[in-house]
Amino acid sequence: MDLLGSILGSMEKPPTMDEEQRKKAKAQKEKMEKIQKREKETLNKFREKTQKMINDFIKDSSKQKYKFEPMDKVYRAVVHEVADIAGLVSFSFGQDEVDRYCLVWKKEFAPSDDELAALRKGEEYDPLKAKELARLKDQEAAEARQAPKRPATHTPNADYHNKYEHILGKTSAKDAARLTTANKNYGFVPSSNKKDLRTIEQVMADSKAKRQKVEDVSQTETDVSTEEHKPDTSTSAGT
Repeated sequence: MDLLGSILGSMEKPPTMDEEQRKKAKAQKEKMEKIQKREKETLNKFREKTQKMINDFIKDSSKQKYKFEPMDKVYRAVVHEVADIAGLVSFSFGQDEVDRYCLVWKKEFAPSDDELAALRKGEEYDPLKAKELARLKDQEAAEARQAPKRPATHTPNADYHNKYEHILGKTSAKDAARLTTANKNYGFVPSSNKKDLRTIEQVMADSKAKRQKVEDVSQTETDVSTEEHKPDTSTSAGT
């Protein structure tokens, strides 16, 4: 015998299922199958019952909606499915696993948003009360539209003549109004006042010229003052 055969021969074989265990497994499987079959039959019977109730509801012209008793989720799913096939509108309300139920409407009497909101809050929907509330809302909206609008709190002064006339006079006021007309880029200052088209050299030259002019004027005033206070030498010599 080779090495591999020797190793495989020395390994323990898995325990075989005895007859008793096989019987238990078979019985468990059959039990589950019976439960599933019973549940399926129960659902089929419930579906048939629901279909009959839905058909009777559709034929009854005096009814607009039909409320089912509280039921588990799997049964509610059947109700919704049957109602959808029949062309009805259905919703579920209430607390799950406590009192949740299905409510079905004929399509021409489908619930409004207000009705659904009331039912979701656990309230009884009153169509007359809802109609009155809607009428009041419409009335308030109409009154709000017809109410006079409040005047603007600030009215811009379009005539600048009057603004400046009492300060500068009629002629000057016109000039001031013209100069302070709003400019979208520079506010109320004329844009031409904000532009300096001179080059740097021109600015420096102008500044130097102004400085020289001031110095010349100052020197002239100094010379004149000295001349006025100088003693008269010719008169003194004669004396």
